[in-house]
Amino acid sequence: MTSLSVEILAADAAEPITSAGNAQLGIAVLAGIAVIVVLITKFKLHAFLALTIGSLALGAFAGAPLADTIKSFTTGLGNTVAGVGVLIALGAILGKLLADSGGADQIVDTILAKASGRAMPWAMVLIASVIGLPLFFEVGIVLLIPVVLLVAKRGNYSLMRIGIPALAGLSVMHGLIPPHPGPLVAIDAVGANLGVTLALGLVVAIPTVIIAGPLFARYAARWVDIPAPENMIPTRPSEDLEKRPGFGVTVATVMLPVVLMLVKALVDIVVDDPENGVQKVTDVIGSPLIALLAAVIVGMFTLGRAAGFTKERLSTTVEKSLAPIAGVLLIVGAGGGFKQTLIDIGVGQMILDFSENWSIPALLLAWLIAVAIRLATGSATVATISAAGLVAPLAAGMSMTETALLVLAIGAGSLFFSHVNDAGFWLVKEYFGMSVGQTIKTWSVMETIISVVGIGFVLLLSLVL
Repeated sequence: MTSLSVEILAADAAEPITSAGNAQLGIAVLAGIAVIVVLITKFKLHAFLALTIGSLALGAFAGAPLADTIKSFTTGLGNTVAGVGVLIALGAILGKLLADSGGADQIVDTILAKASGRAMPWAMVLIASVIGLPLFFEVGIVLLIPVVLLVAKRGNYSLMRIGIPALAGLSVMHGLIPPHPGPLVAIDAVGANLGVTLALGLVVAIPTVIIAGPLFARYAARWVDIPAPENMIPTRPSEDLEKRPGFGVTVATVMLPVVLMLVKALVDIVVDDPENGVQKVTDVIGSPLIALLAAVIVGMFTLGRAAGFTKERLSTTVEKSLAPIAGVLLIVGAGGGFKQTLIDIGVGQMILDFSENWSIPALLLAWLIAVAIRLATGSATVATISAAGLVAPLAAGMSMTETALLVLAIGAGSLFFSHVNDAGFWLVKEYFGMSVGQTIKTWSVMETIISVVGIGFVLLLSLVL
């Protein structure tokens, strides 16, 4: 169990705030989710407001006192932001340093210089996966699209042959690998170990991204054969810099938090003695907060100062990185409030009863719930947060490995079939100059492949481990 989950688990143990039966609770859950879906899709309300109103509606439909519903929501919001808010902020700072210093461009240019022909789609997967580790999906797209368009144009490649692998790399990182917001909140909600989830997430992510990226790209390029749109090739972020950090040091900086968290996970498994001196040290340096903080501090020198940034420029970069994540933090926090409301009205026990009566494996149930919410709301993050709240009680009594796989099952489900209610759908459509039909044939199918292949590998791992 991670230290992040202690507070929220304490809150989860509270007595239900309503004595409603399973039938009423089931109707309340469907109604609460329906309210969120309608507010987001029909009325275009911001997800933060939709989740807040949906939480209040959930409590009302379940017959819970309004004061208790408000308390549940605010408690969940506070615990969630306390648990993952700082990590999201640190991830945003690292991503901004990577982009503004030219470090991301350095990674891209170095790999592209050594790749050509048939190796190019594989190079794009590698680039997107490395860059996608510390970046939010939308930021990654904005950063990588210029590269995809330039490579497709200069090398005379099919746009889908180059673009799909890059999008697959970013999407898999976003859905399965912490420190992205969705996986972090799911880890917090079910009490999973972050290091173990990260390690198993990489095991699932590698084959998934290969199948959904370079392999699927061959078919996507046949279905949608279009050139790179000339008007969508923007200026790259680092073109105004006189110098930029080297390839090796940039990759090392990006991988630092990942390595620290993996070392902690490995020591926890091998040593498994909380009183051991080595494990005490790795528990500290491998904690998400310290690992990401270390990467940010190191990045200020290896990325910022290497690009010639002054102290003032570094301060400005950090400041600019935090403003765009305000919306993300509010959505994640409200999602945590919705999750806590679900738990406090007694939905957890209802889910346990349901899974026992129907004999549905917990991992598959978690995936199906995330798929349903993803299709309804269009948001991978909302799907992950809501599903994590619904299936959190299933994690009771699970081993460290099983809870990690539960998080990955939720993450895989949250990526299923992106369509017209997903902002990412329109982002890809506009950048690549495709029609709605072409976007569904390529992007939407790719997301579905990631989701299905992802849960397939999660279920396989559950059999082995």
